[in-house]
Amino acid sequence: MSKLTRHSERSATSWRFVVSVGGLSVLALALVARLAMLQLLDLEQGQKFLQNQGDARTVRYAQIPAHRGAILDRNGEPLAISTPVVTLSLNPQQFDAKNLPTLATLLDLNAKELEARFQQYQDRQFMYVKKHVTPEQAAPVLASGMSGVTAQRDYQRFYPAGDLTAQLVGLTGDSDSGLSGLELAFDHVLSGSPGRKKYIKDRSGKAVRDIGIESTASDGRDIRLSIDLRLQYVQYRALQSVVAKTGAVAASAITVDSHTGEVLAASNYPSFNPNDRSTFSASAARNRVFVDQYEPGSTFKALTAVAALETGRYTKDSVFDTSPGWMVVQGKTFKDPVNYGELTLAGVLAKSSQVGTTKLALDLGRDALLPVLQRFGVGQALGTGFPGETAGVLPLQSRWSDIEQATLAFGYGVTVSPAQLALFYSVIANHGRLQPMTLLAQSSARLPLAQQVTTPAIAADLRSMLNTVTAKGGTGILANVPGFSVGGKTGTVHKAGAGGYDRKRYIAWFAGMAPANDPRFVTVVMVNEPKGHEVGGGVVAAPLFADMTASMLRILGVAPQVRPAVIQLAAAEAGVSAEASDG
Repeated sequence: MSKLTRHSERSATSWRFVVSVGGLSVLALALVARLAMLQLLDLEQGQKFLQNQGDARTVRYAQIPAHRGAILDRNGEPLAISTPVVTLSLNPQQFDAKNLPTLATLLDLNAKELEARFQQYQDRQFMYVKKHVTPEQAAPVLASGMSGVTAQRDYQRFYPAGDLTAQLVGLTGDSDSGLSGLELAFDHVLSGSPGRKKYIKDRSGKAVRDIGIESTASDGRDIRLSIDLRLQYVQYRALQSVVAKTGAVAASAITVDSHTGEVLAASNYPSFNPNDRSTFSASAARNRVFVDQYEPGSTFKALTAVAALETGRYTKDSVFDTSPGWMVVQGKTFKDPVNYGELTLAGVLAKSSQVGTTKLALDLGRDALLPVLQRFGVGQALGTGFPGETAGVLPLQSRWSDIEQATLAFGYGVTVSPAQLALFYSVIANHGRLQPMTLLAQSSARLPLAQQVTTPAIAADLRSMLNTVTAKGGTGILANVPGFSVGGKTGTVHKAGAGGYDRKRYIAWFAGMAPANDPRFVTVVMVNEPKGHEVGGGVVAAPLFADMTASMLRILGVAPQVRPAVIQLAAAEAGVSAEASDG
């Protein structure tokens, strides 16, 4: 091999060596630079990247539940409160199946059902064990050291008054948000805002250290209702009794303070236990006082009397000739149970005369009656905010036929809720002023502005006329309360069916006020489909009103006005026959 060839080979080897060393040096420098960038520099692809990757594997965020505000009655008695609970879950891939019997015993679960559920979730990483257990029940499980078990702390709603206020207060869901009733209506006030915290978990999923709170929880606010739980109890038990006695489908009642518009009690029976969801049914959960509408029957005659007095052509002593006890309007015969002959306007109301009311309605006409009904709020929502609140129905066609005028005057062809009817009678009790109805406790110094919908003099005449309804010979004599003078109006309505009005199904009404010298408290009772021979408002609803009102006035500390007297009256004299005119 020549000297030139050997020199060329040495040169090539040296060149390859230099290139290899240079390449390795560049790679080493690049590696060092990358390590420096990752460890030292605060860049998106540097320290932040490593930090984020580490956090993604160990750092978790948890919600800090907000305490839901309480719902209280006007005296501060709790109607809905939130209690701390724990929801237990496990990771089936980390939990030892040998501990299932122990876990079932500690939580009072069926061991076989728990094992079967565990088998179904074996290939997953999460399984609920038991929701909403008390902290005392959860403590032994958490102290046992069983791997894979986790606990989430939360709040559960509890209703101390149970079925008494179930339809009114409503319910919350699993997320502790309102589902129905006032829980839903005031959810924005009660719910508050949850917070958020950061924590580190170990490889088994357990929290090992809290890092810090990102945002604190803001608890919900309490609300104080206008409801008096004592009066609510009186109402509910009375409704329960009348349904058992008459075999009725349901019954409802509402009591309003006419001076403030506050609803003091609003009850329905049957009801359900909100603390036991297994008793829940959609029918029992309906608050029929506010969301259902019915034809009010003869209780509506009070508004017809207001329209008559407002014309100036009638007084409470104006005389109507109801002979011969019946009359025909467009082929329809309207009858009184007997021929009452001549009756004053007050007598027409006291006897609930269909003939007298029909004659009055035909003389008044649409233009006199409709403005009064609109001012009283017929066909308009109450504005209480209760979910599903009905506005009822008021026919507003430009012309009414004679028969429509007659039937509307005694409460057919128009629908109202029990709460709306209570508002109408509150206007009469409150000297012609309509005080907006509310379910929240009010300050007497800051009441909403009342609207004068009829004159104080006309309201006084109506109260006097309603007192005759509960006097001897009136259809509502069984509404009397010993020691007090009360006024009101009975109503008996045939229920509408697919083929028209059903002659065998009735609604019994009584709308009344007490005490008579200052009728502040207005109560409306409604019994839906009472069974048996006594189905009228005078013999079913009027005594129910008397029972409720006697207890309520005593609880509220209202002093008796007159010497108590024992009312001895047979059911026939009380108006079984007279009450038939309301139908």
